[in-house]
Amino acid sequence: MRNLVVWILILSLLLMLALLFRGGGTEGISDATTSNYLYSTYYLVWAAAVGASVLVLFRNRIGQALKAAALWTAIGAVAIIGYTYRGEMTDVKDRVMSELVPGRPLNRGAHTVEIVRTRSGEFQVAASVNGVRVPMLLDTGASSIVLTQEAAKAAGLPLEMLEYNVTVETANGRARAASVTLDRVAVGDVVERAVPALIAQPGQLRTSLLGMSFLNRLESWEMRGDKVLMRGYP
Repeated sequence: MRNLVVWILILSLLLMLALLFRGGGTEGISDATTSNYLYSTYYLVWAAAVGASVLVLFRNRIGQALKAAALWTAIGAVAIIGYTYRGEMTDVKDRVMSELVPGRPLNRGAHTVEIVRTRSGEFQVAASVNGVRVPMLLDTGASSIVLTQEAAKAAGLPLEMLEYNVTVETANGRARAASVTLDRVAVGDVVERAVPALIAQPGQLRTSLLGMSFLNRLESWEMRGDKVLMRGYP
């Protein structure tokens, strides 16, 4: 009986090859139409071959064969739907992750990101400084990006050469900071280069701040309720 199944599959394969070679000489039909016709025929013949093979193998267990066919049909349908709507599924995944992971930028188009406010009322931002992930708080009252010592060290800045000669206001009062220029600052797809920033003295700042030296470089930024939208230049 298995030999019969093998012969069915071999004959089906030969038939499909014959159809494909025959299609090469089709005249009066566009290439796209011919291609669609051939592929449709290909899949129909293949489906018929597989169906015939299943019937031969499970002729005494037709109920089991139908259940197996229904299961694989459902799996195939889910796979096709998932592939067809993969763009929408990615958008849904990004939305969910932006809600679950505070500060995770949600891409809203070319060079445009959205940040969701946390339950504490702050805008946490998962930024990147010189290629290193640096958690920040969005602070429109800060005139500049301000990095903690730990963030500056992780970003590879030369801490031993800094001069803390800039006075800044923090939640703990006045502090001294050092002026630097960051090679690259990114929030999702929004990227700015050569961005002025400050590095706070050790122990003066618990969280790095994303201030106006970054926001003022953008094409636009705005707050919409519990979200902030940033749009960079192309």
